[in-house]
Amino acid sequence: PGLHVLAIAFALEVSVGKTNTVMALNNSDVLLPCTFTTCIGFQDLVFTWYFNSTEMIYHGKIKSKASEPFLVGRNPRVEFVGSTTGKDNNISIVLKNVDFSDAGKYTCHVKNPKEKNAQHNATIILTVVQKMVETDNTLTLIIVSVVGGLIGLLILFMLIKRVVLFIIKKTQDGKKECLVSSSGNDNTENGLAGSKAEQKAPPKA
Repeated sequence: PGLHVLAIAFALEVSVGKTNTVMALNNSDVLLPCTFTTCIGFQDLVFTWYFNSTEMIYHGKIKSKASEPFLVGRNPRVEFVGSTTGKDNNISIVLKNVDFSDAGKYTCHVKNPKEKNAQHNATIILTVVQKMVETDNTLTLIIVSVVGGLIGLLILFMLIKRVVLFIIKKTQDGKKECLVSSSGNDNTENGLAGSKAEQKAPPKA
């Protein structure tokens, strides 16, 4: 029974990507990325964004994979920019006009009633830097780090797509295998090689 519970816990996963830190310039808009994966699908899924674990800044609900999220409540400065009818279950938000008081922890929390109310969350740390700096050198560094962050984000979305596609492929092979592949990261190649080998076996016999 213990193992079974563990498998269910890993079936729902929430990710903000490999680096969980985001830097934003004072008075700019910042993207807080978040995606989730689930093996058995979802129904009436609830997702919530929290600031510093207590303050709710966005609360949304998604009926099913065929529908986009609808808003339950939000901070006026937060805008939903994700989409759940595409390949990825993207529940990212944009925080507008950030200032220094916005620096802190942002937690993306998901609850899926279809998976016995399985819950999972992931956290981003936001740092806010001053736009007006004394030396050109520092400004260049800030621009480079922000641009670098954007490139990193693009690479991240491509990686997430790859993982999600792999999980979707595995889902067709049966739920148990899917639960395993969604929690393990490194068995992509082995898994594919294994399934190829299995297909070749029957003709020999």
